[in-house]
Amino acid sequence: MTTNSISARGLNRSTLARQLLLGRAAVGAEEALRRVVALQAQQPASPYVALWNRVAGFEPGDLDGVFGGFRAVKSTLMRITLHVVHADDYREFRAAVEPTVRGARLGDPRFRASGLVAEDADALLPELLRVAERPRTAGELTDWFAGRVGPDGEKLVTACRMLRQYAPLWHAPVDGSPWSYASDKRQLFVAAEAGVRPRLRDPEATAAGLRALIRRYLAGFGPASVADMAQFALVQKGRVRAALDEDLERFTGPGGEVLYDVPGGPLPEPDVPAPPRLMAMWDSVLLAYADRGRVLPPEYRRHVTRVNGDVLPTVLVDGYVAGVWRLAPGGGGVEVGAFRPLPEEAWAGLEAEARGVARLLMGRDPGAYRRYDHWWDKGLPVAEGRVLGG
Repeated sequence: MTTNSISARGLNRSTLARQLLLGRAAVGAEEALRRVVALQAQQPASPYVALWNRVAGFEPGDLDGVFGGFRAVKSTLMRITLHVVHADDYREFRAAVEPTVRGARLGDPRFRASGLVAEDADALLPELLRVAERPRTAGELTDWFAGRVGPDGEKLVTACRMLRQYAPLWHAPVDGSPWSYASDKRQLFVAAEAGVRPRLRDPEATAAGLRALIRRYLAGFGPASVADMAQFALVQKGRVRAALDEDLERFTGPGGEVLYDVPGGPLPEPDVPAPPRLMAMWDSVLLAYADRGRVLPPEYRRHVTRVNGDVLPTVLVDGYVAGVWRLAPGGGGVEVGAFRPLPEEAWAGLEAEARGVARLLMGRDPGAYRRYDHWWDKGLPVAEGRVLGG
């Protein structure tokens, strides 16, 4: 039964609290990852920037260690996208999204163009996992694949990539990479450890995994609607409804929709202050909901989420996206482009944040987000811009 209502601002504050964005938490990188559930990881620097925003005294070496010990793992998971999750969550999360990943990768016309079908991938998978018991490059896996199915140029390379993304493989840390993982041809892949490897094509494992994923999602992002949960995992709404536990709390959302939550989930007062933040590219708080207006005002969405799917580094002011940021060209601080005029106290808070994120990026890889500067060059609706933290 729905017993309480919650406002749009109340939902915003709930998200910020659970995502450690109302105040940096005095926890380690591993515990922070457990709390925030999953971090988008298409860009190798982003998990570091995400945790820098959430963890008091964050040191990138702490996350290096968690990655190096495979306590945090990077793999294709929710929304068929690279995520970093805690190793203890991997089995259930991967099982939950098994039908989605299988259909998207083994049903892709580019996979079938090689002459293979899903059953061929199933037959190849055990040997692939044996080959990948130690870290392998994409080229090594492609050579192995060619030796099993025959050379066919680019079609074969693409089919191997699809199989690699379907298989329970993790990205392996790369020596010398500033962010533990490489984003180029130096990428390494390794089979998921046997103890947390999911059972594929197993309906019971998939159902149990989705129930676990939903509870973890609600703990880190709730309260949320069925549509929100389906968007986060990229699964059908019917599967979500079937996986909802009886003990979940219910609320009426600002539009009259039913929202679900774990019992006792934090619900801060809507007027609790929210500090400014400079968020990572593809930060999860922008992508975890069907209604992204919880954090991203609708009028700014097309400026932040570009036509090819790039989600730019954003500026949060009072808990909502108010602009975008980048390292200033030529170094010397962070350039902030605000979509609306900001009060001076907001700029003062952003100054301190800019100094911190500039130290993080400049100390490791000043070019981490540089390839996305072209979006600035093509024009953004900046009402006010400043270079901070120089």
